[in-house]
Amino acid sequence: MPEDPSIQNALTVDLEDYFQVSAFEDVVQREDWDNYPSRVEANVERILRLFDEAGTQATFFVLGWIVERYPDLIRRVHAAGHEIASHGYAHFRVSSQNAKEFGEDAGHTKKLLEDAVGCEVKGYRAASFSIGRNNLWALDVLKELGYEYSSSIYPVRHDHYGMPEAPRFAFRYRDEGLVEIPITTMSMMGANLPFGGGGYFRLLPYALFRWGLRQVNTQDGQAGIFYFHPWELDPGQPRQSGINFKTRFRHYLNLGRAEARVRRLLADFSWGRMDDIFLDHPMMIYDPDAT
Repeated sequence: MPEDPSIQNALTVDLEDYFQVSAFEDVVQREDWDNYPSRVEANVERILRLFDEAGTQATFFVLGWIVERYPDLIRRVHAAGHEIASHGYAHFRVSSQNAKEFGEDAGHTKKLLEDAVGCEVKGYRAASFSIGRNNLWALDVLKELGYEYSSSIYPVRHDHYGMPEAPRFAFRYRDEGLVEIPITTMSMMGANLPFGGGGYFRLLPYALFRWGLRQVNTQDGQAGIFYFHPWELDPGQPRQSGINFKTRFRHYLNLGRAEARVRRLLADFSWGRMDDIFLDHPMMIYDPDAT
């Protein structure tokens, strides 16, 4: 039984293959992606079974590159009742793009996904949470493209991303702007600590992670957002050579334990789709330029 079934948290999957992560971009070239053995179909099928057993639905943020090559897989995800959202075309960080490049990328991916599943794509998540204080213009571009929300800001300090001064919970960017749904954090001793998933979920003891999410639900009275990748449930994936120790540690840590931990999390909390939980509800307005 979920700890607090009155609050539904958002369950999300960043649908990409193991060789497409940003941490590998210096040693794995995008033009070579088709040469790597793909494991995304088997991993997503495993996730679909996991969610079906738990009786829950989720939001899948899908790369355009993936839907081009595996449209039937994405249609199966959609047919199972999950929300299909955009993760950009080929995992380019928004911080590496200008407004024109970003708009073309996000617009092209939206069309690919909508053509594949036959319904509107409302959500977007930037690769490596790469929207922050220096490129908030991306939220305006997404609004112009017809997206309704983004989940691309992580209000933490990190060596690759983060906007610690951003609101911790869902907000509308300026009046009539896009809805942004930041990744979940815990506020402790004047700092935001990451409690949204990914490598942190594999690193922290499960009991600590569960406690943090419970605090967000009970003390803050807010829905949390949990994310993971299909490759995180795949300890048998090919090991990448030529990467440094930090990257190796972050990517491969506790892969063999991740599926069991996700099962526990699904049982311990109530979960649902991003669009069902956050859209059409009043929320705070955030304008970083307001005085």
